[in-house]
Amino acid sequence: MSTSDAQHSDLNAQTVSQIANLARLSFNDTQSAEYAQSLNKILGMMETLKGIDTTGIEPLKSPFDHPQPLRPDVVTETNHREEYQAVAPATQDGLYLVPRVIE
Repeated sequence: MSTSDAQHSDLNAQTVSQIANLARLSFNDTQSAEYAQSLNKILGMMETLKGIDTTGIEPLKSPFDHPQPLRPDVVTETNHREEYQAVAPATQDGLYLVPRVIE
């Protein structure tokens, strides 16, 4: 959908009901209308944000002047694969074997 299409097409209760059906959700007519109104407000906000000129503005990585502190990359757990696979029904080369699902 192009930008001009998005500006001219508002979601209505019927569209929300169709989307809800695809997502296996159940809404009554009142809920569909409320969600359509809320979604249209959100989409309107996105359109407003698209219109803001951000040329020459650097992205904000952090509100602080120092970099994000990271924890040391240290192994804190031991490998228990042998113990876990000892009780598995079937393993091969360190992997769990499962029945074929897709023919």
